[in-house]
Amino acid sequence: MATAVKSSAEPADCRARAEGMVDWFNKAVSNFHAVAEAKSRLAQAGYTELSERNEWKLEKGGKYFFSRNASALVAFAIGAKYEPGNGANMVGAHTDSPCLKLKPVSKTSSVGVEQIAVQTYGGGLWSTWFDRDLGVAGRVLVKQSDGTVSHRLVRIDKPICRIPMLAVHMERGSGTKLEINPENNLKAVLCSTAEATLNAKPDSGEESPDSGKTHANKAHHPGLVQAVAKELGVDASAIIDFELQLHDTQPSAIGGLYDEFIFAGRIDNLSSCFTSLEALLESTKAADSLADETGIRLIVHFDHEEVGSNSAPGAQGPLIVHTLRRVCALFASEGHADAYQRTIQNSFMISADCAHAVHPNYVGKHEANHRPLINGGVVLKHNANQRYATTSVGAYIFRECARLSGTPTQEFVVRQDSGCGSTIGPITASNVGVQTIDVGMPQWSMHSVRETMGSKDPEYCTRQLRTFFELGTAIVASVDADSEPPTKR
Repeated sequence: MATAVKSSAEPADCRARAEGMVDWFNKAVSNFHAVAEAKSRLAQAGYTELSERNEWKLEKGGKYFFSRNASALVAFAIGAKYEPGNGANMVGAHTDSPCLKLKPVSKTSSVGVEQIAVQTYGGGLWSTWFDRDLGVAGRVLVKQSDGTVSHRLVRIDKPICRIPMLAVHMERGSGTKLEINPENNLKAVLCSTAEATLNAKPDSGEESPDSGKTHANKAHHPGLVQAVAKELGVDASAIIDFELQLHDTQPSAIGGLYDEFIFAGRIDNLSSCFTSLEALLESTKAADSLADETGIRLIVHFDHEEVGSNSAPGAQGPLIVHTLRRVCALFASEGHADAYQRTIQNSFMISADCAHAVHPNYVGKHEANHRPLINGGVVLKHNANQRYATTSVGAYIFRECARLSGTPTQEFVVRQDSGCGSTIGPITASNVGVQTIDVGMPQWSMHSVRETMGSKDPEYCTRQLRTFFELGTAIVASVDADSEPPTKR
């Protein structure tokens, strides 16, 4: 149910933001690419890159970022008036999306057809991956001439593989009901065995025994390794290993009769990564943007949310704790031993992850009074059983940011006869102890290879998050959930 707040966002602003998001989707074809793109934009905006392995030297008014595993990102700006124990205004999102990842040994074949064996990552709508033009993208480890190993990103946009659907004639009823065995039915067709044999390169060692070969050259189709090597401009023998996933090569686009939709893959949750990054960059763009800031403005883009977040770069890991402890330690002096604990209690986290928009063909799947609309504004997500971390205090803070930014919000609660998903929100709230809410832009077809969202919502979300960064310190301080008015006697 949308609020009565009328949006102050101009159509041109919404269009520009939507085009920016489409460009982001087209560049961020994997979690690794999303982090690399974010790091590039942060560096261009004057943020200083840090390494968790090295000593940090931070200054008040400084802007910094670092990555973990190249698949998670933290960026933060320290107020010029920051003091140890002051809070952090944080927005969390995640870089991963359901996809099909190559198995450690992906080389397989059947009836004269060479295939790529994949493993499902997350809870995807796997039927939507059939009959799509698929490329590969991800991280590659390359051995250098000096013996060191470099980390390279690769994306092959040529549709080199495909998962063909079984004809309806061979499975009557599959036109309306489809059962998929992910082990047997999701192998991607790469080429015919005959063509693979004809195109084998004798000088590449494809026909030689496995001794001396790297893992990648033993475990994966030689033609695939050659294609990756060609894309990177290296010899196939230098490729040690890789983490690759299939990706839909169809570009993201603005669509609908009146350009009110965005059609793309990985909307969940690269859309929130984009808006949080945009909001942070815009809130720290002006030379004096941090002059009166007493807190920290921070974004964290976790990995592995779709599979439970149990990893070093995931929300179950200590990424936020490590970051804030380190910042507090560098600024704290004698008498500030409890700076970290005070920082946590003065901080606020917005967990930004996509929400389910009401579907025109499945209206009954939504509770009658909680039916978020595409382009209706960012959704506050509620669940009494703490599948979402939103409380009344947190909801007030976010609605106040929306009011001040002139943008609408909506509310969502799952039907009581339906299960409820979860996010990094409850994980962060319980692991870190920070007050947290769950919000998200509404979308259709969540976890499909091709999803849909509104073209106005990115601007609404960015404005709300920017307002949170710029005014959040005062708004959060105005509400103390543990204080009570004086008792009248």
